[in-house]
Amino acid sequence: MVIFNMGCPSGLRSLSLCLLGTASASVLHARDPVPAGYVAAPYYPTPYGGWADDWSESYNKAVALVSQMTLAEKVNVTAGTGLYMVNSYQTHMRIRRCVGNTGSVPRLGVPELCLQDGPLGVRTTDNITAFPAGITTGATFNKDLIYQRGVALGEEFRGKGVNFYLGPCVGPLGRKPRGGRNWEGFGVDPVLQAIAGAETIKGVQDQGVIATLKHLIGNEQELYRMYNPFQQAYSANIDDRALHELYLWPFAEGIRAGVGSIMASYNAVNGSAASQNSYLLNGLLKDELGFQGLVMTDWLAQISGVASALAGLDMSMPGDTVGNNIPLDGYSNWMYELTRSVLNGSVPVDRLNDMATRVVATWYQLGQDHDYPPPNFSSNTADREGPLYPGALFSPTGVVNEYVNVQADHKTIAKQVAQEAVTLLKNNGSFLPLSTSASLSVFGTDAQADPQGINSCTDKSCNRGLLGMGWGSGSANYPYMDDPISSLKRKATNVTYYATDSFPTVPTPGSDDVAIVFITSDSGENSYTVESNHGDRDSSGLVAWHNGDTLVQKAAAQYSNVVVVVHTVGPIVMEPWINLTSVKAVLVAHLPGQEAGDSLTEILFGEVSPSGHLPYSIPVSESDYPDSLDLVATPLSQTQDTYSEGLYIDYRYLNKQGIKPRFAFGHGLSYASFVFSNATITRVTELSEVPPARPSKPASPIATLNTTLPAAAEAYYPDGWDRIWRYLYSWLDKGEADSAYAIGAAAERKYPYPAGYSATQKETGPPAGGASGGNPALWDVAYTISVTVSNTADPDTPAGKAVAQAYVQFPPDIAFDTPVIQLRDFAKTQALAPGESVTVELSLARRDVSVWDSARQDWVVPDPAGRYAVWVGAASDDLPLVCYSDTLQCETGVTGPV
Repeated sequence: MVIFNMGCPSGLRSLSLCLLGTASASVLHARDPVPAGYVAAPYYPTPYGGWADDWSESYNKAVALVSQMTLAEKVNVTAGTGLYMVNSYQTHMRIRRCVGNTGSVPRLGVPELCLQDGPLGVRTTDNITAFPAGITTGATFNKDLIYQRGVALGEEFRGKGVNFYLGPCVGPLGRKPRGGRNWEGFGVDPVLQAIAGAETIKGVQDQGVIATLKHLIGNEQELYRMYNPFQQAYSANIDDRALHELYLWPFAEGIRAGVGSIMASYNAVNGSAASQNSYLLNGLLKDELGFQGLVMTDWLAQISGVASALAGLDMSMPGDTVGNNIPLDGYSNWMYELTRSVLNGSVPVDRLNDMATRVVATWYQLGQDHDYPPPNFSSNTADREGPLYPGALFSPTGVVNEYVNVQADHKTIAKQVAQEAVTLLKNNGSFLPLSTSASLSVFGTDAQADPQGINSCTDKSCNRGLLGMGWGSGSANYPYMDDPISSLKRKATNVTYYATDSFPTVPTPGSDDVAIVFITSDSGENSYTVESNHGDRDSSGLVAWHNGDTLVQKAAAQYSNVVVVVHTVGPIVMEPWINLTSVKAVLVAHLPGQEAGDSLTEILFGEVSPSGHLPYSIPVSESDYPDSLDLVATPLSQTQDTYSEGLYIDYRYLNKQGIKPRFAFGHGLSYASFVFSNATITRVTELSEVPPARPSKPASPIATLNTTLPAAAEAYYPDGWDRIWRYLYSWLDKGEADSAYAIGAAAERKYPYPAGYSATQKETGPPAGGASGGNPALWDVAYTISVTVSNTADPDTPAGKAVAQAYVQFPPDIAFDTPVIQLRDFAKTQALAPGESVTVELSLARRDVSVWDSARQDWVVPDPAGRYAVWVGAASDDLPLVCYSDTLQCETGVTGPV
């Protein structure tokens, strides 16, 4: 989500340029050509929702309600009422105050629905918890804890009266190490993203809040991500196999988990804007993956009216657009224009029926029709009273903030996530843990809360003081900050703090003195430029900010013992100092949110053993990655971002090329010592090359709704309606409605429908398809692996939690090129004291041992009788145990595959 970000080159970023005039998407500069072979094929019409058993009751209720709606009422629930327009009917049911607010149908009991950022907490309000970011959460590798974080988020969003939680984020996947919003997701692996995303969805939706899985798809860089009247968004050109095996994988898992809504990305995919890409929305999402919920735009992203409706979009947010116009002037591609398009016959009535029913069915599915609280906060002001229509030229005022505290005991969950994510990369000679009586000198402004105020930068659009989250719409306000320096001073007896990022003059340290150096690397959304970084780390690269490398080097030159703590959005290159003799230990604390202090220091002093693991690789050099992962830009054209590396990103690429990273994906040390043993593998499902045929697709109740052209009177403004300028309404003036109806009734003028368009529902779906995630056979468990994990550390060592990671290696002689290994499952133990053991269970589904066959358009097991090796260990480069699918035997103490 963004407010007024044009995605322009750095010299063209001001809003003033974009206010020079309006333009339609048709007059944008010609784009660079989409490379051959990358095609967004037409796929029409939009499949009706309502054919999944677990959604049937909600759809039956929704169809009964939508059947009573007028044309304008149906349209009103499919779009927002405008940027900063938060109160739709003068006879309103409740005051709306959120970043997005739909219209309502008061006479039928349908309220305006509140949509609110963001993935780590309720944005732009108070009395909430600022949870650790997605990348931090992924680093825990703890499924149960991820779910608990989702529960806590859901409780807070519900407590604030939010209907839609705009998260979790599984796109970007993290393909580009410099990508600005990678930190909002859970890591650079599709399975890690999928499991963490699904657990978050379950936790949030178990509280009755609609989760919104985002961003579909290919939003892997921030530069040039958005359409605007002067610049087309870049096109993410992704081949069919990579799309299925990497980028769509987490969305399939989220749909299977029951996610209620999905947000399309700003960018184009294979030349077609994601929010009106019929192959992506109609074909892949709603037909192949059987998605039953609704698809919304990202904020201000809609670039057409009729075309986006036909392509499968269900909700426009916030109702106006910057894609082909300027917001806050009362223009919308939908609302009154969608009403007009239905009356004149351009948009079929059954498409509107499906859109409105998907919205209402999702509302029912999450139980929001009973006892759901109204919003009690404002996204626009921290004051108790404020304008009811902040985007209007003139607005009445009223109470907009009620300061409801929704924190409960969620700080406990937030701290546990932050702590279990702390990743110990290096610990030479078991230097850590430290003694609380040690002489400690602390360097770096990142050790302290922002001295100008913990929320002094809008949307965290600065890197000042402790880096607890990246910037942009994925941020939230801190209620407080437990910073490391305060915690260190509470716990240790001899702490000196140098609040500077330039190494100061210090007294000559003793041989046992310890320097703790804090460094950072930041990124965010391309709605702000921070220290010349336009969202992505385009200026800083993978280098520590504020001369962090120099700070470490100078500390290492003075002190014999240096501990480096890194707060970062993603990988940084550590070569300038990682091998220095004085650098004894390195910890990555990721983005810890509000609980940055004790969560770290309890590990430093040995109260808790570190248990985090890297959700990405840390390279020796940024040049170790393929050139196709670089940021790309062709100003005043459509940038082509071609995924020529295919499946080979992060550890997949490094392994294929035989490039050893500094620290591998999944790496993480502990004070404990873990041994994996007594492994067994069990075949659960006998596999065939192709999965069993998908179940037949049942009829949808949406087909029973009336599809005749509505009467023009259903679109008239109510008599005496007092209109608010810039507010987006679904009604038309009588003359406009009558004119549009006359065109539709005559049926003589036809909309120029896109090539391949059809209004006839397909009777059969794709072979890989099925309700809520695709062919259900893909989710059948193929193998289970049981492993004993033992802590063999000395008795006086702190207890520790182990992570068992399972990677599949495909048979060597198959017809498909596959990565050396691919993560397929993981499990985290409880804290094991020295001498304790526990058995963990890992599983692989049919999909996990399949590849996407583009010719068959189906998942296939390349060699069902062949040898699939399932490697188990503590990291992608530490896999001492292997089990084989053909012999059902396991070996330990073997040399790993990489």
